[in-house]
Amino acid sequence: MRLAFGCGLALLTASAVILAERLEDTFYIPLDDPAIEYAQPASDAIAQLERKLETGKIKLDYAPDGWGYLPAILKQLDINIDSQVLVFSRTSIQASRIKPATPRALYFNDDSSIGFVQHGEVLELWAIDPQKGAIFYSLDTDKSERPEFARRDDCLRCHQGAPTMGVPGIFISSVHPVTDEDAREAHGAAFITDDRTPLSERWGGWYVTGTTGSQVHLGNNTELADPLSPGREVKEGTQNVTSLADRFDTSKYLAPTSDIVALMTLEHQTRMSNLMTRIGWDARIALRQSKGKLDDAARDRINGEIEEMVGYMLFVDEEPLKDPVKGVSTFTKTFPERGPRDAKGRSLRDFDLQKRLFRYPLSYMIYTAAFDGMPDVVRDRVYQRLYDVLTGKDESKPFAAISAADRQAVLEIVRATKPKLPEYWMGRH
Repeated sequence: MRLAFGCGLALLTASAVILAERLEDTFYIPLDDPAIEYAQPASDAIAQLERKLETGKIKLDYAPDGWGYLPAILKQLDINIDSQVLVFSRTSIQASRIKPATPRALYFNDDSSIGFVQHGEVLELWAIDPQKGAIFYSLDTDKSERPEFARRDDCLRCHQGAPTMGVPGIFISSVHPVTDEDAREAHGAAFITDDRTPLSERWGGWYVTGTTGSQVHLGNNTELADPLSPGREVKEGTQNVTSLADRFDTSKYLAPTSDIVALMTLEHQTRMSNLMTRIGWDARIALRQSKGKLDDAARDRINGEIEEMVGYMLFVDEEPLKDPVKGVSTFTKTFPERGPRDAKGRSLRDFDLQKRLFRYPLSYMIYTAAFDGMPDVVRDRVYQRLYDVLTGKDESKPFAAISAADRQAVLEIVRATKPKLPEYWMGRH
């Protein structure tokens, strides 16, 4: 495993943390804390793949026609091609190669992603380590006898800060149009988006294939390609786009789509991943400082953070859909097929797409290694709070809009599909 460091290396020696009321207001958490040790070897999916390459357990085939190692890595990481989303805003280490005619393609599953740029020098990758959070890598696109992933901690220049709650993380940003008032400054702004963001503010700088009815978004407007010089408005012909063939050569990509449902799903899981990492880090640091037992102040602070995560897991602030949303790729079918399902055939991965993103309001990220990898003191509290809400014990304002039917359905699904639940979830005390 090669290490590739840039000016982001300075972040690895931070020894102080700036705390704030909101997690998004935190600038950074120290990576070198003994409870974190971010620079030490990781155990994420790409690190595991690298070890298999080093020991000769697997080999990566090199595909023709410019694909290189991309298809082989997608297969090894179990990432579906139909997860492809395309971004033409110049927000990458290979920004000079990204244009509306040559957007960057991203492919993802629950814990990893690959970025592909036409004629790029590297593939850009990230994966979620259950304790360390997002780890960033690159792989040279030239054919090699021994392809090798390089860890890219220089990516933390953008991927550790307020947008990621102060920890190494991932995010989706939307380039917003400037107005007449700020046009004189000759630049606009990019905003972080997730499932709480109105559609009207999402996807500036992205291609979006799929229909949203009368709902408008900022996607498909190539005047929003550059955060420093964005366009001014939602352009005609940018809404309800089902084909990109008239905009660029889609044959240069593994799929011809940038599916809206895939993009919405990726948006949800980015913040969920960052929440699990941030709260896990806070708990580990506090446990180290207090020699294994949280004091009252630390417990109250972390429980407050957990409330924020539980609300997000239950979609309490999700922006409702005013019209149905429909994708154009097979993602809407293959994503739910990954399950798991209960005896009634229900899954947390089932989509709704009529009034909200998912049919059952609890994040599928509860099944991830990142969730299981949170410290016991965090995970136990999350389970307790979810149980209180789903059983109707807590019907307070943040959760009041969750219907009794949805609470019962989610409770039953989790009971049937999530291993190692606390006994009280099963009615055994």
